[in-house]
Amino acid sequence: METIIKTIGPDDVEYIEIGCHKVDDNVRDIIHFIKSRQGVVEGLQGEKRYRIPVTDIYYIESVDDKTFIYLKGECYESKKRLYEFETILADRKYARISKSVVVNLMKIDAIKPALNGRFLCILDNGEKVIISRKYVPDIKERLKS
Repeated sequence: METIIKTIGPDDVEYIEIGCHKVDDNVRDIIHFIKSRQGVVEGLQGEKRYRIPVTDIYYIESVDDKTFIYLKGECYESKKRLYEFETILADRKYARISKSVVVNLMKIDAIKPALNGRFLCILDNGEKVIISRKYVPDIKERLKS
C-alpha cells in the first residue's frame, strides 16, 4: 500500500482520502482509528474553561469526588464523573485501569509487573499509574490489538 501526503493551504478544510478496491476490515480499522482520534472534552483551570483534544489526554483520575484530566505537563479539573468519561471515550483507545483511573492506551510507553498481581503503567511523559489486578486481563487483551 502506498501512502501519499498532500500539503494544503491554511484556509482549506483538512481531509483524509482512502483509495481501495473494496472496503474490508483493514479499511474499517483505519477509519475507526482516524475517527477515534477526533473530539474534545472540557476542562477547568480556576474559573477558565478549556477545550482539550482527546488525543492530548494521558489519563483521567478521580480523587475525593473530583475528576482530573492529565496532559503532558498540565492538569485540568472536570465536572464529569469518571464513568461519564469512560462512556464518552469508549470507542477510542482509552481503558479503565483501576477504580479511579482511565488511561489513554496510545500514551503507554511500558508496562511492568508490580506487587500483588498489579502492573505499573509508565506513560510517554514519565508518569506512572497502577493497573489493578481486576483490569490486567482486559488491558493485556486491548494492547494486543
